[in-house]
Amino acid sequence: MQRRPMTYRKERRDAPVGFFQAEACGLRWLAEAEPAGGTRVVRVHEVGEQFIDVEQVRAVAPTRQAADAFGKSLAVLHTAGAAAFGTPPEGWHGPSWIGRQPQANEPEPTWGRFYAEQRVRPFVHAAERAGHLGTRAADQLDDLCDRISGGEFDDDRAPARLHGDLWSGNVVHAPDGVCLIDPAAHGGHGMTDLAMLMLFGLPGLDRVLDSYAEAAALPTGWRDLVGLHQLHPLAVHAVTHGRSYGEELVAVARRYR
Repeated sequence: MQRRPMTYRKERRDAPVGFFQAEACGLRWLAEAEPAGGTRVVRVHEVGEQFIDVEQVRAVAPTRQAADAFGKSLAVLHTAGAAAFGTPPEGWHGPSWIGRQPQANEPEPTWGRFYAEQRVRPFVHAAERAGHLGTRAADQLDDLCDRISGGEFDDDRAPARLHGDLWSGNVVHAPDGVCLIDPAAHGGHGMTDLAMLMLFGLPGLDRVLDSYAEAAALPTGWRDLVGLHQLHPLAVHAVTHGRSYGEELVAVARRYR
C-alpha cells in the first residue's frame, strides 16, 4: 500500500475568493525553478476556497552550508523570471495578498512604476487612513513614490520571479536544505526579497547575502538601495501593526531625500 504523504492544512473560514488559489499558483510557479537549482518550495496537495493542504516539512537547525546554498538557489529562482514587473504567477489573474492584505498585480514595463504605484503608495495611504502615519509623512512618502515611479531608481535588471513575502517565518530549514512557504509571488526586483530578509533577520543571513550577491552579480553598493525595497513591507506593517512601523517607514524613506 502506498503511504500517504503527511500534509499540513491552513484554513481561513472568511478567506476572500481566490485567497488560497493565489497561494497555490504562487507555490507552483516558484517550484518551476527547482530543476535548474532554484530554492525548494513546499508542495501543494489540495486547495479549496477555505483551505490549502501542503506537504508537511520537518524543520531542523540552520547550518552554514544551508545558508550558502540558499543564497545561490534564491538567485537561480529569481533568474527564472517573469513576463513583467507586477505580473502574477502563472494560473492566477488579478490581485493577491500579503498576509491578509490585498495588493494589485498589474503588469508594468518598469520596476519603479510597479513598485511605487502597486506596492508602496497604496499602503502608505492605508496607514494614513488608519491613523498610523501622519499627513505630512504621507506627503513626503508620496514625493518619494513619484521619484520611484518616474524611474529614478530603475536599473537594467529583468523582472525576477519573487517569493514576495520572504521573512524568516516563511523560510523553513529542512533536512535537505531551505524550503519556502507562504509566498506572495509576483514579478519584481530580486532585491525586494533580500530586503525583507534583511529587515526581519534570518539565521546565517550574512552568508545568504554574500552567496546571493556573488551568484546574482550584484553591483558594488547594492546595499545602499536596500531601504527602497523595504518601504513596501514597512508600509504594510504600518497598516497592520501600528505607528511604530509608520515611524520606521518614515526614517527609512529619509535616506533617499
